[in-house]
Amino acid sequence: MQTDVPSRVAEALARIGLADARVTPLTPDASDRRYYRAVRSAGGSLVVVLHTSPFAAGSLPFVQVARLLSDMPLPVPHVRHEMADLGVLVLDDLGDVTLQMEVDSGTGALPVHLYEQAVDLLVRLQSRGRDLADNRLEPYRLAFDVEKLMWEMDFFIEHFLERFRGCVIRPADRDALRRELLGIVEELAAEPRVLCHRDYHSRNLMVKDGRLFVIDFQDARMGPDTYDLVSLLRDSYVPLSPETVAQLTERFRLAAAPGQPASHFGARCRLMAVQRNLKALGTFGFQAVARANPVYAQYVPRTLGYVRESFDIDARFGRLRDVLAPHAPELR
Repeated sequence: MQTDVPSRVAEALARIGLADARVTPLTPDASDRRYYRAVRSAGGSLVVVLHTSPFAAGSLPFVQVARLLSDMPLPVPHVRHEMADLGVLVLDDLGDVTLQMEVDSGTGALPVHLYEQAVDLLVRLQSRGRDLADNRLEPYRLAFDVEKLMWEMDFFIEHFLERFRGCVIRPADRDALRRELLGIVEELAAEPRVLCHRDYHSRNLMVKDGRLFVIDFQDARMGPDTYDLVSLLRDSYVPLSPETVAQLTERFRLAAAPGQPASHFGARCRLMAVQRNLKALGTFGFQAVARANPVYAQYVPRTLGYVRESFDIDARFGRLRDVLAPHAPELR
């Protein structure tokens, strides 16, 4: 085993007879987990996920949700080994190509068929999520309720407006902003709930052999049926044309909500998009300032553009625009 491999990773591989595997670190995500690829001398590879500390066997949401999604079935990485005492999971290796990379490395033509596949997988997630509902599983006990959604909006105010942008917000202005955001949050929290991936976008969809595989699903919870759709179509990492967004939105609506008029469903998507995009801005600000990770700052302009687009289309956001624009002039 290589000398630069963390001891817990080395021990995990030794237990499964892969002490001679060649180990390379993978690009980290925004979490505290660390990922390694273990390539067998005889060929083939696995991914080792190293958590910050040991955990109780069967306690990880990732393991529970992976089993749930497999039962639907959705294409997800299989958990090959769980070594709770080491804080290690060993998973199928789905390669390195995310949907974002597939788009970025293409010839300029968007792989619409992959986005259609992503929408169809989302329809299955919601439909089978209802069929398999079990309150013993954590995703069914968690929800995007008022408290959670408003926490995300306060996170946006603190980490994007105040810390990243350096805004000084007067108490009266803060109260006005929170009132507008609370109105959005209360409406979203009152919607019927379905099972949500919670981070369904181009970086969490892997492409292998022409198929999509879903990853990073450990934070699944109940929420509006528009939540994951908006995450996919108003993705900070990949811009989609208005025509493509409309086409994919209609594909989803016809399959998952055919009784809702397109205009009503579109308005619901915009409401969700504003909340979701503001939440993303909070995350980008947090990464840039608190984590000293500037990579995500490049996605701020596009995400603000999505918010401005929703404001331009829907007059209901007029007051929110008025109170936000002094702190984010891009939204004027």
